[in-house]
Amino acid sequence: MPDKPKPGSIVHVEFHVKDRKKVENFYGSLFGWKFQEVPELNYSMFGLQPGNWPSGVINYIFVESIDPFQERIKKAGGKIIAPKMEIPGQGWFAVFEDPSGTRMALWQPSPESMQQQNR
Repeated sequence: MPDKPKPGSIVHVEFHVKDRKKVENFYGSLFGWKFQEVPELNYSMFGLQPGNWPSGVINYIFVESIDPFQERIKKAGGKIIAPKMEIPGQGWFAVFEDPSGTRMALWQPSPESMQQQNR
């Protein structure tokens, strides 16, 4: 079984944006993500764990607590689309947009769901 993801980690996301540096600065300031530039392709890559995400879904970013990130997202130039909501017995999520309009989500598991996962 793979290790539990660290807060702020995801597998891979490709952003099609006009201002790549602005988006890199946004996510770098929020989650400490590091980007590797591929100059010959005018592209940057990042990722903390290998894996495969199906297309057409919002990627959920694991955080210890959603509350401080909602404010940080707004201050960094993003927008909260769906504020923190509970999924009973599972945890909480909030959907946001970065400055380019790309939608992502924060995920905070409940203590109960974490205990069930560790059994």
